[in-house]
Amino acid sequence: MEIQLLSLIPEIGNILSIATAAIGLGLVIFFHELGHFAVAKWCDVNVERFSIGFGPVIWSRKWGETEYALSLIPFGGYVKMLGQDDVDPGQMSSEEVAEDPRSYTAKSVPQRMAIISAGVIMNVITGTIFFVLAFRSGVDTIAAVVGDVQVGMPAWQAGIETGDRITGMNGRRVDDFNDILRGTALSQGSISIEGIRPDGETFEVVVQPDTSGTRRRIGISPGLSLEVLPTPDPKAFPVAYPGTPAAAAGFEPGDVITHVDDAPVESYAELVDILWEHRDEALDVQVKRAPEEGDSPVTATVELAPAHFRTLGLRMDIGKIQAVRRGSPADDAGIEPGDRIAAVDELRVGQDLDPMKLPDYFGERAGEPVNLTLIREVEGSAPQDVEVTLEPRDRGSWTEPPLFPESPISIPSIGVAYHMIPTVFSVDEGSPAAEAGIRARDTIESLDFVRTDPAMVDAFQDDVFTIEIGENNWAYAFWLMQNKAASRTVRVHLKSADNEESRTVELTPQETEDWNLPTSRGLRLFTEGERRQADNLASAVTMGWNHAVNSMVDIYLTLRNLFGGQLSVKELHGPIRIATVAYEVAKSGLSQFLLFLGFLSINLAVLNFLPIPVLDGGHMVFLIWEGISRRKPSEKVLIAATYAGMAFVLGLMILVIWLDLFVSRG
Repeated sequence: MEIQLLSLIPEIGNILSIATAAIGLGLVIFFHELGHFAVAKWCDVNVERFSIGFGPVIWSRKWGETEYALSLIPFGGYVKMLGQDDVDPGQMSSEEVAEDPRSYTAKSVPQRMAIISAGVIMNVITGTIFFVLAFRSGVDTIAAVVGDVQVGMPAWQAGIETGDRITGMNGRRVDDFNDILRGTALSQGSISIEGIRPDGETFEVVVQPDTSGTRRRIGISPGLSLEVLPTPDPKAFPVAYPGTPAAAAGFEPGDVITHVDDAPVESYAELVDILWEHRDEALDVQVKRAPEEGDSPVTATVELAPAHFRTLGLRMDIGKIQAVRRGSPADDAGIEPGDRIAAVDELRVGQDLDPMKLPDYFGERAGEPVNLTLIREVEGSAPQDVEVTLEPRDRGSWTEPPLFPESPISIPSIGVAYHMIPTVFSVDEGSPAAEAGIRARDTIESLDFVRTDPAMVDAFQDDVFTIEIGENNWAYAFWLMQNKAASRTVRVHLKSADNEESRTVELTPQETEDWNLPTSRGLRLFTEGERRQADNLASAVTMGWNHAVNSMVDIYLTLRNLFGGQLSVKELHGPIRIATVAYEVAKSGLSQFLLFLGFLSINLAVLNFLPIPVLDGGHMVFLIWEGISRRKPSEKVLIAATYAGMAFVLGLMILVIWLDLFVSRG
């Protein structure tokens, strides 16, 4: 019986979450319609029906002169008043209806304006109240701290680094990471970003967002904490990538790193620096571990072995520099995108120096002069050799890894990012590639990462995960071999240089004892969070109102960017997606759900007041016209505008439902 009861707990939780989401969404609609209803009654208008939902009535009860109903389609609601009917807009210009002193059309223009605007005002009030309650109880947010910076993207080019805290964007305050995402997606032109470095130094940079996707991006992800991923089932969702040192170290879910070799660690950025400085050493990592039930917290020490790069024995050819970081040694030396690094300190890149090891070469020579020979293409003439000398800064190699498809390789210490050409330059003797017969000038077309143990759980669901190499994907595939796919073999699809025939070989990557990986060594850490909680009611009201105003501004900016083409319609969400999000948020706690309901309320207020016939804003336009011209719009105009508005709203509804069902967001 106990086992059966325990098995029912998740189902009960799901039912409660669904019920909570349904009640919450219903409340948002209810309060909007309640605003119309209350002011209509105050103005002595005959309210014939108060409905939550549209379409056929599935339940109703009449109290007094008003029928209260639940309708089939739960995507809104309406208040039906005598003389005001969107289905029959002719009533609003009917003289016969207007003769009834309790009809909507018999009331003065200011009274009708009050009735029409009451729903929107009610949503703003209730939305703010939802925000106030959320901030008073405390809201868990993602800290506005930069985690990984996508190499070559605008943030990387501008000099934003791991551990930076963003405090403002285009003059607007940034409180959490979602503010960064919204501030980027809803911007126009360049973005002025203010922030604080991990050492306390303030900075201000100007970033031109990337517009190649469905929304504007600058290429940063949230910062990581020192907490090991608190997964409830380490076997199904491990705390470290299989095949890495962290997987064998003995970390447990929820461990919090406090010291490394007895030195205190305060942030993820500090941890990255320590791992770089001691990349060839085993480290004793002290963690604070959650106690067993009833016990006190404990401190545990975990030995974390060094990580070695895993390679196939292929030395690929170097491509052109894609990006140069502003203010970096490379920028100061005059290096430009499109240049190709041919030699470093008279070592020929490719023949004498593996291009994949350039980040290490420069990182180990911080503060020393390094000579580079570049090949620069000149329009209308032959390529030129360019000689430059620079001094690398003290920035760890591979601390800006190629985490995303088509990411280039970064040399953090000098500030350049370059691609690799998928053509084999040479093959290391005795390597897996050499034994499989891969030769110089062969072209790598794609890599399959193959699961060797069916019971092994890693970052990929599929037993075979394929990466198309193309022109710019070798770096990303190489990085997968070091962490997410560290326990997999690699099936290489290549084209022979001799006869251009395609063939496939399966290789097992081998560790290189003299080339150490300086990053997390396979450990998976949780996102850095912060709790925003008001100390008192007055502070909660201030925070709630500011959040409401910012939400209204964000909705306006969303509409502006949609119509301006800076934001794709694929970013829109319809009722199905909203209901799904409501369900997920309901599971995450009351304060998060209140925050979501507040945002939904403000959305409903702003969108309902757009000047579209059948919406409150459309009715307000007609009332403004009547107030100025001293006459009502003609019946033909009302009917034509109402049906046009209905067609627009219906078309928009069909679009967003289609997007919810069939389109994935970029």
